[in-house]
Amino acid sequence: MAYVEGQTVHDADSHIMELPGTINRYIEPRFRDAFVEKTGRKDVLPEFFANAAAKASDPEFLAGAEANILLRKNYEALGAFNSGDRPRTLDCLGFTSQLVFTTACLSNFGLEQAGEVELAVEAARAHNRMMTEFCSVDRRLLATGYVPLVDRQRAPEIAREALALGAKGLVVPSRHPPGFSPSHRELDPLWALAQEAGAPILFHVGGEEKMHGDYLENGLPFVKDFHGGDENFTSLTFMAIPLSVWQTLSALVIDGVFDRFPRLKFGAIELGASWLPSLMKFLDSGCAAFGREERLQALSGTPSEILRRQLRVTPYPHEDVRWIMENSGEEMVLFSSDFPHVEGGRNPLKRFNDSLAGVDEAVKRKFYRDNFIDLMGAGLAEDLHDLPSLRAA
Repeated sequence: MAYVEGQTVHDADSHIMELPGTINRYIEPRFRDAFVEKTGRKDVLPEFFANAAAKASDPEFLAGAEANILLRKNYEALGAFNSGDRPRTLDCLGFTSQLVFTTACLSNFGLEQAGEVELAVEAARAHNRMMTEFCSVDRRLLATGYVPLVDRQRAPEIAREALALGAKGLVVPSRHPPGFSPSHRELDPLWALAQEAGAPILFHVGGEEKMHGDYLENGLPFVKDFHGGDENFTSLTFMAIPLSVWQTLSALVIDGVFDRFPRLKFGAIELGASWLPSLMKFLDSGCAAFGREERLQALSGTPSEILRRQLRVTPYPHEDVRWIMENSGEEMVLFSSDFPHVEGGRNPLKRFNDSLAGVDEAVKRKFYRDNFIDLMGAGLAEDLHDLPSLRAA
């Protein structure tokens, strides 16, 4: 029995869990030594990961995969790094489609901030080859390609190549590129390409500016993250997650990018959503206060209207989804599982349904189905809008 039955549910956030060294094999040979030198990412498989790989191919372990489809997390999850198992994963989950992101490459290894432009471009291209190959085993798996904005001239070329490989959405960092705004006019060819292709522009957690380390020097014992380390978020560093996307979206709206490309959809994925109503209200207030600016007078509507037209977001399962929808727009919010990450929880459908208690069924349908179809555009083939059994009905 699948986790979801008799209902169309599109998953706007899932991941592969690349084994160490996976990305190296997609990097052009002439860049590999420099990539290892700058990132420390060697093509090796330490004992822990070798054990995980062996376990994932053990018939006895695989026999319990369906019963534990949302209980086994990270490297133990079915199809976490073995693409051949991922179609069965979708069958067990019952999701109609699944947007798929990297885990290891979410920040593009910090190469853009380090000024390593050539390596940043090559790492992005390698990521796109890796993701599209992984997802090619099943049309329901919607690969995401990454486009670094640091090289404005090559950004459209990288995007075009990713789409040609089979990417269905294009990820860009939510932080600004070093030295200029993401709303720079020389990036217009990138937005034009995405709009013409009907592919969304996506922001994902990992591409934001992290909280400054000085905030952690508080004279108190060091706080570990929920994995027991310091690579992920704590209650304090979690607060900085939406700050970069808040600023980037503001620049894209105020500087007219949304209006120049009114059919282009943007998605904020795994960045939470409780900030969305405040952003919309704050943008409207700011534009009213500075309304004499020529660029503001040229806008097609209020910023909140523009965002409602083109932006879609995924709330975390612990957020009040009903409140977010009521204070932003019921067309703006999407379901996501974060599979196979621990953060997604063991029963995301229940948590979101509890949050949507009392909401009209048509609004729930938007959350689980319609808003995702709207976001993905041409990236989601029409015959994938619903489960085959529901299409037949």
